[in-house]
Amino acid sequence: MNVEKFDLNLLIYLDVLLRERSVTKAAHALGITQPAMSNGLKRLRVLFDDPVLVRTSDGMSATERAIALQPMVRNILAEVDAAVQPTGEFDYANSSRMYRIMVSDYAEATLVPAMVKRLRREAPGVVLDFLTPSDVTYKDVEQGKVDMAINRFDELPQSFHQKTLWNDGFSCLVNPKNELLQNYDLAAYLESNHIWVSKTGMGVGTGVNPSKDKAVQLGWVDEALALVGHKRKISVFTRHYQMPALLALNNDLVATLPTKIARMQALSGDLILVDPPFKIPPFELKMAWSPLLHHNPPHQWMRKLIAEESARLSLD
Repeated sequence: MNVEKFDLNLLIYLDVLLRERSVTKAAHALGITQPAMSNGLKRLRVLFDDPVLVRTSDGMSATERAIALQPMVRNILAEVDAAVQPTGEFDYANSSRMYRIMVSDYAEATLVPAMVKRLRREAPGVVLDFLTPSDVTYKDVEQGKVDMAINRFDELPQSFHQKTLWNDGFSCLVNPKNELLQNYDLAAYLESNHIWVSKTGMGVGTGVNPSKDKAVQLGWVDEALALVGHKRKISVFTRHYQMPALLALNNDLVATLPTKIARMQALSGDLILVDPPFKIPPFELKMAWSPLLHHNPPHQWMRKLIAEESARLSLD
């Protein structure tokens, strides 16, 4: 094939078709007619001598050849995007760009206040739209509809760029009058009543049934306890990290939280921090974003700001 006669639009069509797995949806995403997209798919099939998409019981599915092509096509389009970006520096001080950022409740309570404080000082025209994990899918991030996702991730799509912002451990937040402190050990911890808080995954959440859910489904703390053969008594389940400090004021409840959150919530002086009486592995807070935005100057600037604020907070 003569590369000089190659139609770059075909790679754009392929990228969107593999993302949407639907000719109709792909046409809508690109703002073209369905017949035009169908014709594009026909040309792709000829070009690669492969069906690219085939109809199955689950809808349109990509062929093995198309799946192998997807990351290469994404990288090519990202490089093209970088080549056509303006070469001048991003004027953030006068920008009114909106950034849509998915943050976990943990990140919202720790990182977001520092981000907003700096932005109000350096780029007051910038608009921030913070979304919860339940609002966003990996597909939204991959397509660049969401600028970045900040969370703890067990795994990420291979095409995503990512950066670790910091590592955090765990601490217990308790009322100084809690009887747990009279003889604080693992046995006393297990006899206590606990506050569970977690919402780190992507997608809509569901309720928790502690009698059926496995420890790994309950999160970091319970998984670590299960590894040493124990299970705690959970009295309150919440998805918001702002809640444990209020709930732990009860002198018969214990909140085991990421240390950064626990330190912030203990500042009032009404609660104290103690180390968990068992080992809980630390976790990473990560920022992930689409390769489609990797070379975008406004996006690069925001990533740099987030990284700098994270580095400063990690020293606290």
